[in-house]
Amino acid sequence: MSDIKDIKLASHGKERILWAEQDMPVLGLIKEQFAEKKPFKGLNMGLCLHVTAETANLARTLKEGGAGVYLCASNPLSTQDDVAASLTKDFGIDVYAIRGEDSDTYYKHIESVLSQEPNITLDDGADIISVIHKKHKKLIKNIKASMEETTTGVIRLRSMESAGELKIPVIAVNDADAKHLFDNRYGTGQSTIDGIIRATDVLLAGKNFVVMGYGWCGKGLALRAKGIGSNVIVTEVDPVKALEAVMDGFRVMKGTEAAKIGDIFCTVTGDINIIDAEHFENMKDGAIVSNSGHFDIEINIKKLKKMAKKVKKVKDFIEEYTLSNGNRIYLLAEGRLINLASAHGHPASVMDMSFSVQALSAEFVVFGETMPPKVYDVPKEIDERIAFLKLKSLGVEIDVLTEEQITYLKSWREGT
Repeated sequence: MSDIKDIKLASHGKERILWAEQDMPVLGLIKEQFAEKKPFKGLNMGLCLHVTAETANLARTLKEGGAGVYLCASNPLSTQDDVAASLTKDFGIDVYAIRGEDSDTYYKHIESVLSQEPNITLDDGADIISVIHKKHKKLIKNIKASMEETTTGVIRLRSMESAGELKIPVIAVNDADAKHLFDNRYGTGQSTIDGIIRATDVLLAGKNFVVMGYGWCGKGLALRAKGIGSNVIVTEVDPVKALEAVMDGFRVMKGTEAAKIGDIFCTVTGDINIIDAEHFENMKDGAIVSNSGHFDIEINIKKLKKMAKKVKKVKDFIEEYTLSNGNRIYLLAEGRLINLASAHGHPASVMDMSFSVQALSAEFVVFGETMPPKVYDVPKEIDERIAFLKLKSLGVEIDVLTEEQITYLKSWREGT
């Protein structure tokens, strides 16, 4: 039984789901195949993902494959209540998610999904698999595998594996080329800029835009900020990524130095306290601070509250913190993911690829060999199949190697 905000929102949610579906042709083809083959017949799937129109189409695809699908939110501020209502009313999928839910409700909803004893889980941040390992170890024996969607989640799970604590095989969906090269780079890049502009109405051209982290999400964000006319500054801890940012034409400096000149800051690292007290005290009056990396942990909001002599809500998604020196810092969306809080998240076209990886990886674990509990890469064949289908949907054709070329590449005897 779903736990959602208002079932009366369903009609608008259905419009959004069907609109997104039009821009998800690869997932649509997979749904047709699943409807015929029913690969998940008799299985329950527990999904802890952003409850958006794009996720709704993944849930529908899995249900067409015969699965019992149960969905909870992986982020309280990303839930689209109308989509949750439509999934419940129009598509018969149980959803446990309410936009803005508190922490207790968030974990209660995870428990609701786990009460269905899922055989496969799909995660966005490793919360559902963490709760299973901490509180519901009896469920482990019936779980075939889990899929993990995010960089941070994969890092957590590899850490569990190294410590000998991981008891469920996991497919690192985030590490698939068809996911991180596109979703993380182009999806995060565009949707983060969209979220910041919607929240603030600020002109980005000419502003010093500080991108904190230069992984695939950071690369995409820096590219889009540069394209709109910002002066982009990158901060990093990884020397290789920092060098790459320099070669890509961006200024690279320490975070405390960037804090002195930045107008807009956005964290995209997946780690904790990337913006901390030493950054806040160096920021100029009117600095805008946001996060598009992982939950609300990347900005040390507790420290900011302690440093502030006054806090007030300026408008939706903006809180003004006035420091003892009189400088005002504007925090967006309570430090949560700005691209999902004030915008609609990644465009459907790019989520088409990410969720196709999820769907085909789930099919792979059902029909593949039994896997010991560790973190696995997505099979290359899945990556290539999705890329080929996406190109086809775009009307793009590519070359094919001749037999002579294949032989040359495979044989060391050919020489040069």
